[in-house]
Amino acid sequence: MSDPLGSPGPSGEEPGGNLRPTSPAALTGWAVVGLVGGWLVHPVADRWGTPPIVTWAQPLALVLVVAILAATAWVTYRQVHVRRERLDPQQAVNRLVLARACAYVGALAAGGYLGYAVSWLGVPAELAEQRAWRSGAAALAGAGVAVAAVLLERACRVRSDDPAP
Repeated sequence: MSDPLGSPGPSGEEPGGNLRPTSPAALTGWAVVGLVGGWLVHPVADRWGTPPIVTWAQPLALVLVVAILAATAWVTYRQVHVRRERLDPQQAVNRLVLARACAYVGALAAGGYLGYAVSWLGVPAELAEQRAWRSGAAALAGAGVAVAAVLLERACRVRSDDPAP
């Protein structure tokens, strides 16, 4: 039996397991779930109290995550594809899990903030424009998280014709 990263199993047989890249359909599904959920936050919160205010901290935190993921993707790409070094199996699994989780959460956050932003368009409330703009910025940053995570996942890929060490 072999592990998903392609290293030989305990009996020494050849690798056969593969991980499929994150599918655009899965990311779209999470974004749609976020879009509906984000849009529903406004009317539900209006009915039960005060809708949340989006500060600049939310988009800036997501931008920080984008920077971390992009830097990790760059380092991984250089290590695996430029210098042709192999990642430690545990390190590769950690990066793949991080990438997959961040891709899904980034798509969900992008959809959620976009839905919340759209729910404020045309509303004559005091902070409606502010909520819409900041939510839109957070939606862009969430999409950036998803893109950077997919790039990290792609950076971890090795060609099937690469020789084993």
